[in-house]
Amino acid sequence: MNELFAVKPVDKQFYLEHIKDFLPDQFIDSHTHIWLEQFRIQSEHTLIRSVSWPSLVARDNSVEDLLQTYRLLFPDKQVLPLLMGQPTNDIDLEANNRYVADSAKRYALPALLITVPEWTGDEVREKILAGGFRGTKVYLNFAPAYIPQNEIRIFDFLPPHQLQVLNAMKAVVVLHIPRSQRLKDPVNLAQMAEIAQKFPDIKLIIAHVGRAYCDEDIGNAFEVLNQAPNLLFDISANTNQHTFEKLIEAVGPRRILFGSDMPILRMRSRRICEQGNYINLVPPGVYDPASLDSHMRVVDALTAQSLTFFMYEEILAFKKAAQATGLNRQDVADVFYHNARRVLGL
Repeated sequence: MNELFAVKPVDKQFYLEHIKDFLPDQFIDSHTHIWLEQFRIQSEHTLIRSVSWPSLVARDNSVEDLLQTYRLLFPDKQVLPLLMGQPTNDIDLEANNRYVADSAKRYALPALLITVPEWTGDEVREKILAGGFRGTKVYLNFAPAYIPQNEIRIFDFLPPHQLQVLNAMKAVVVLHIPRSQRLKDPVNLAQMAEIAQKFPDIKLIIAHVGRAYCDEDIGNAFEVLNQAPNLLFDISANTNQHTFEKLIEAVGPRRILFGSDMPILRMRSRRICEQGNYINLVPPGVYDPASLDSHMRVVDALTAQSLTFFMYEEILAFKKAAQATGLNRQDVADVFYHNARRVLGL
């Protein structure tokens, strides 16, 4: 199999120095996306409500590419991914969900169904059962088109009639929260708490630690959310050590799951924050036109030589947070393996 990307000496050194001994021998990636280029829909009216930079990393990500990525990044580990489709409006949703279900069966992997709010509760139940899914992945892109992006609420794309069915099924739900204030947004906090209270049998996973990528995104969120003991959090695509420390202190290691948001974490990048805006530092000429995105900044060639994979940067940030908060080896094993195994019913 041809390699998807080069693993350089700087990467191997980083892995051996910071990553290898921290990780358990086997772990579960609770947040990955797979789709094929052939599922892309060409339309002038496609509504895009997500940031543009992930499309610079990968035009598609087959299940075989995903598994090959783990072999390249973690040559001495066993990694089991939770599969999801690509939750954007420019992808044929039905074809992508079928591909995810087929891939999960072929490789004996867990998977989630991408849903849209227009589906009835019965439709959601039938599609979950027919595809052998463990639950759903929901996303703000599928909220009604007339709602301005920063006014979208969770219930606009995860409606109560679907929540009732998911609760009865004791399903997993991975939730990417909306709104520009991210985790600290009072509407987000109120609706997350309401879901936790009214639908306690749903295994609700807040993706990306609620998109708290910078310190300014946190606010009083953890003081509110630690009152909802059934909420879970994945750390995908987040490298903020302070956010991870606050999360660990608020909910403990049994409610945290490792996730990556593959394929974007195979990007060669280091993330910084400036005035509450996260910025991915990337090498020149690799993710063009990176300069057109406010979350991307091209560094000089000398600085680029020290950049390693976004995946490694995320794990190192969590490692530092784990050390700062006194987590032990069992706690780390819970975050990277046992919690997801329990939640997914593996």
